[in-house]
Amino acid sequence: MKNKVAVVMGSDSDLPVMKAAVEVLKSFEIEVVLDIVSAHRTPEYMFDFARNAESNGIQVIIAGAGGAAHLPGMLASLTHIPIIGVPVKSSNSLDGWDSILSILQMPNGIPVATVALNASKNAGILAIQMLAIGDSEIKQKLKEFRTAQTESVAEKRSKLN
Repeated sequence: MKNKVAVVMGSDSDLPVMKAAVEVLKSFEIEVVLDIVSAHRTPEYMFDFARNAESNGIQVIIAGAGGAAHLPGMLASLTHIPIIGVPVKSSNSLDGWDSILSILQMPNGIPVATVALNASKNAGILAIQMLAIGDSEIKQKLKEFRTAQTESVAEKRSKLN
């Protein structure tokens, strides 16, 4: 099975934040399904998307949402696939706190992994780590990614001196 991650958002206004997840996933040659799935404006589509995600080969869902931010939790309630929530600071948000708390404070039994505000790149990396559990090729790429990060910091440190 080819590795596939869905990156979904409640609105196209979330795309500037969610692009970083798409970019990091594609850099690991992971297939990405990108979609707008609004929990409030398209609830029937959200139900269909979640219920069919596994049969469509999706292994992890990254869901970005601002404001009330119900999308990650609703998806988690409808599928057994791991959900990573990305709180998005939207134009109508309370400095992002409404999104953070809506995604973070899930009831026991319906977990949603939550990253920092607007941190979709970290959500992408977390999805990669999940996939690496069962894929040695991704695991090796992840180790190389981490090594490159370490080397980048060392290079920046040497430029300071």
